[in-house]
Amino acid sequence: MIAKINGILEEVVGGSALVRTEGGLTYEVLLSSHAAARLGASLGKPVSLHTLDFIESQGQGTTMTPRLAGFLNTDDRRFFELFTTCKGIGNRRGLRALTLATGQIAAAIVDRDVAMLQSLPEIGKRTAETIIATLHGKVDNFAAVAAARTTEGETGSESGRSGGKAAEALEVLLQLGENRIQAMTWIDQALRDDEQPQDTRDLINRVYRIKAGA
Repeated sequence: MIAKINGILEEVVGGSALVRTEGGLTYEVLLSSHAAARLGASLGKPVSLHTLDFIESQGQGTTMTPRLAGFLNTDDRRFFELFTTCKGIGNRRGLRALTLATGQIAAAIVDRDVAMLQSLPEIGKRTAETIIATLHGKVDNFAAVAAARTTEGETGSESGRSGGKAAEALEVLLQLGENRIQAMTWIDQALRDDEQPQDTRDLINRVYRIKAGA
């Protein structure tokens, strides 16, 4: 199995990317809608994608074509593998449905938010209910990791400290009655400031300023 691909991102079109590797080969890599949107600004730059290969049936099963799907990190790949265990969600449909970050979708499953899942492409009410029935209790860690993850590009011990504040702030906001997905969005916005919050209380104060439109 091809687990990872590194190379230059040459093109992102129609839910797939062309990645040119150091050896000169260019691979077509299928992307989730969320990943495609994130990679749009990286054309011509080095990228690293965690991959999953599968065989796609075409022409009523008369042709079997090998495909490669790419993800921004291992959590996204693992979530996709779980997501596609749900009845009625194949690899292609799953990739098209994932227009939001893994953590946001996982949080909707944790909160049994049918309406939010139903807003995803390819997902109707019955499929949303099936997703919750199949995955509830299996994706809590994805929501927790997303809440603790800091903004893209942060590294080292500072990232760890910010991640700890994010997780603590989320727990407090949930206890105060805030919606999990909205709280995660506010926390992410607060952590994008050049001046990082000093502690959890400072982060929560910034979240409420964002909520108030300040």
